Amino acid sequence: MLYFKTKCGDNLKELSYPFDVEYLIKNKKKIRKELINKPGLIEKNIAILGGSTTSEIKNMLDIFLLNHGIKANFYESEYNQYFEDAMFGNPELDNFNPDIIYIHTSNVNIINYPSITDDEKEINNLLNSTYERFEKIWDNLFAKFNSVIIQNNFEYPYYRLMGNKEASDIHGRINFINHLNQKFYDYANKHSNFFINDINYISACYGLDKWANQFYYHMYKYAMEVPAIPFLASNLANIIKSIYGKNKKAFVLDLDNTLWGGIVGDDGVNNLKIGPEVSSGQVFLEFQNYIKEHKKLGVILNVDSKNDYENAIAGLNHPAGSLKPDDFIIIKANWEPKNLNVKAISEELNIGADSFVFVDDNPAERKIVSNYIEGIATPEIDVPENYIRIIDHNGYFELTNYTKEDLKKSELYKDNAKRSQMMSTFDNYEDYLLSLKMKAEINSFKPIYLERISQLSNKSNQFNLTTKRYSLADIENVLNDDDKIKIYGKLEDMFGDNGVISVVIGSIKNKVELHIDLWIMSCRVLKRNMEYAMLDELVKESLQKGIKTIYGYYYPTLKNKMVKDFYDLQGFELINEDEEGNKTYKLEINSNYENKNKVIEVNGK
Repeated sequence: MLYFKTKCGDNLKELSYPFDVEYLIKNKKKIRKELINKPGLIEKNIAILGGSTTSEIKNMLDIFLLNHGIKANFYESEYNQYFEDAMFGNPELDNFNPDIIYIHTSNVNIINYPSITDDEKEINNLLNSTYERFEKIWDNLFAKFNSVIIQNNFEYPYYRLMGNKEASDIHGRINFINHLNQKFYDYANKHSNFFINDINYISACYGLDKWANQFYYHMYKYAMEVPAIPFLASNLANIIKSIYGKNKKAFVLDLDNTLWGGIVGDDGVNNLKIGPEVSSGQVFLEFQNYIKEHKKLGVILNVDSKNDYENAIAGLNHPAGSLKPDDFIIIKANWEPKNLNVKAISEELNIGADSFVFVDDNPAERKIVSNYIEGIATPEIDVPENYIRIIDHNGYFELTNYTKEDLKKSELYKDNAKRSQMMSTFDNYEDYLLSLKMKAEINSFKPIYLERISQLSNKSNQFNLTTKRYSLADIENVLNDDDKIKIYGKLEDMFGDNGVISVVIGSIKNKVELHIDLWIMSCRVLKRNMEYAMLDELVKESLQKGIKTIYGYYYPTLKNKMVKDFYDLQGFELINEDEEGNKTYKLEINSNYENKNKVIEVNGK
């Protein structure tokens, strides 16, 4: 086993921004050898259809995905055969059955640009015909594979024939690319399994003059210089890991010299640097605003600070600050080691600490936390002016799809705190559950909930019996499969609506057997008997379809040990267990089945 000195949790620091590009390019095989042994990798088929050379892009994407817990099998088209593969196919691609198709095109694949002699009608016709060529590709791939498609937009050309007028005049190439990109975005907004890999932004961040190094194109037919490829691959990997639920979920934030300048306990609240009065104060206020915007996207905010609690709260109540105590779910301000506070936050929220991004200006604290907390992200922030850039470029919270549950996640966790407080007033647990006045909606899949169902299948790690992951395209296929039983569960109580929090998918075999492919539930609703309500409805629907036996499967991972005895508790019979702990269960059902749920009103009954 190779050992890397610079690890960030169980993720390699070398694969976190800012990158050591020379190291990545020279050592990609060593890095892959290290990462391929990570436990719990999920396996996906990724087809790369390239408009230019893609071999180094594939190699670099491979290690970035492994770092996110995804083992990719690749299909790679021949040079500049993206159109032919997409429109006419070939047996190798057809048999590959891709989960994701990545179309790597760039401005070198725009066949014709406007001429200064063209009139407006000719330019519009050229724009439409250029776009329609790509639209045909996407529509054909969707019809054939119904997989996820990721498409590059177009970066700007590295020269401007018309100078600044290139952007505003309809004859300009930049103007043409802007309009073409907008058509791509319009298509993306109408198709839920279609995503844009924004190389226009990446090339701008990298530096267009360097990105468009013509030596690499004319010598090797790469659309960008080879040192730029890690930036492209990282951005692309962020999209893919987001699709399969590998995003981080929460910030754990230091306070002194992280959210404000100065030490609140020594300097006092009035002397903290935050706000418009001084330049350094403006930097910290901008960072607070940036963090607060994440809350609106469903990212959970927490504090881990070496401080007296009263001082921490006083600092957060600074009149010039935008983050206030109510913006945080948990505030740990004490003198305990920070890694212990992180573990405590993880336990109180009931989510894995590997879902956290720990932000602290002190490199010693980052080192301690990364050494003790497996999988946590500890970005190497340096000066406050770079805090946003470093966190943002790492794409911890890459947004592909979002639901109303995401937008109110902080409220959901605060409601959970109220439930815990109420539970402490009851001596009998069933009385407590009844007092919640829970109501569930459990039905077969509906199109309106498909995005949330896909998201839940990718984010649920602890209550996930088979560890399978489903993209939105996969869930759409399940919806249309008559040989599947597929039910979702929503739950609300006196404190609020939790939304869709449980999913069961089963395959019907031999007309009388149901084999459970997926059974998941959000950890927010554990120990509320929702699993019993789901089983009752699963049995009910199975009986309606003539099912006599339900088979359940448990595949152990590092994270799902909490459900290792789930089927035993549900009354299933264990029929097989192998040396790795994989278990197979069965439940014989008939009309005499007695409902197990006694505390939740289901579908109005």
